[in-house]
Amino acid sequence: MLSLAGCGFQLRGATTIPPEMSRTYISTSDRHSVFYRKLRVGLQQAGAEMVDSPVDATAVFSIFTDATDQRVISVSARNVPREYEIYYTIIYELNTDEATLMEERTQTLTRDYTFDETLVLGKAREEEVLRDAIADDLVRIVLIQLSSL
Repeated sequence: MLSLAGCGFQLRGATTIPPEMSRTYISTSDRHSVFYRKLRVGLQQAGAEMVDSPVDATAVFSIFTDATDQRVISVSARNVPREYEIYYTIIYELNTDEATLMEERTQTLTRDYTFDETLVLGKAREEEVLRDAIADDLVRIVLIQLSSL
């Protein structure tokens, strides 16, 4: 165990954040997005106190783009969509009063799923679950990037 700790290995979920993020404000235009809500929880679990004003913050995590949608990847011989791709894109940066801790970065993740018009309700739920999983992965990526600062 000591050799693992010495090499910088951390157990999954054991995320650390820079001390400058002790009081963090998340600047975004959509406080109801899946990514925003999951990021807020992830930062709190990593030890950041979330504040409601940039004036009270030691760091501001800015989300410039938080967009998700889907596109058709394949259609049947009858021109009916058979496969969709869900994508989620975020553009963000991290600043303090004194410096930019993380320059503007862009992350896009995608997942695809098959579509069956006879199972519309089930496929709608599958799409929702995939979108949620993509947001989880994006938060994990951001937290890993923050832990390496």
